[in-house]
Amino acid sequence: MGFFDKLKAGLAKTKDAFVERINDLFRAFVEVDEDMMDELEEILITADVGVEATEMILDELRDRIAVNYITDPRVAREELFAIMRSMIGEGAPIAEEKGKMTVILVIGVNGVGKTTSIAKIANVMKKKRKKVVLAAADTFRAAAIDQLEVWADRVGVEIIRHTEGSDPAAVVFDAAAAAKKREADVLIIDTAGRLHNKKNLMAELAKINRVIERELPDAVRETLLVLDATTGQNALIQAKEFKNAAEITGLVLTKLDGTAKGGIVISIKQMLGIPVKFIGVGEKMDDLEEFDARDFVSALFE
Repeated sequence: MGFFDKLKAGLAKTKDAFVERINDLFRAFVEVDEDMMDELEEILITADVGVEATEMILDELRDRIAVNYITDPRVAREELFAIMRSMIGEGAPIAEEKGKMTVILVIGVNGVGKTTSIAKIANVMKKKRKKVVLAAADTFRAAAIDQLEVWADRVGVEIIRHTEGSDPAAVVFDAAAAAKKREADVLIIDTAGRLHNKKNLMAELAKINRVIERELPDAVRETLLVLDATTGQNALIQAKEFKNAAEITGLVLTKLDGTAKGGIVISIKQMLGIPVKFIGVGEKMDDLEEFDARDFVSALFE
């Protein structure tokens, strides 16, 4: 099964709970009216599009209905889908420049699939014939280091690790040295998923960033936040908190196959101004890929 087929299968719960309910709603009404709009609002919110994004969608839909004198629910439905497609926006590939290393700093709370996502991103990069080095800088948990090492072996990439409790910045220092020595194309850095407060998080990330800037001054930089799609609007709240603590350049949305709340993808870029760069729809190594907005829209709406 190719990734597009996996994506369609992975979005089945969202499609049934969201798009098919919208289709049923617009079929049930003979003409556009406020009762239909009220029911549409409920569907959008229960699909975890979010209250703020739902209001934006409905305001835009009402404007289009008024300007274009739309009375046919089928026409209104196509306008609705067009609005949501535009909110999803385009995907943004991982930044890279010829002759320069790409450093990907990965952040996120424990339990969202951060460590496995790092391995899967490494797998995506390796399929592009990139030489990848991993840095196990989540030194708060021995399990995180061991887990990343197991995944590194599976993918077939080098990992730089220290013991539990080591200074994360020291791991990054050694990983930067190894990446330079190996002439790596990509260095992916795992970070702690559990820090007591935003001040701690900012201090640790600042220390790691100073090491990267000093040791790899010419590197192209990405900071990716991993979010669990099954948590819906809670993922959006998490993202806002991390955005206040770090310069996030992209999002990794995991576990889209396990939720009927895939509507989060529609609102997340609109609310945060941060593009989705990878999506995961399963547990296997090839079940995470770079986000392709056209494929996502096709799998969800067509």
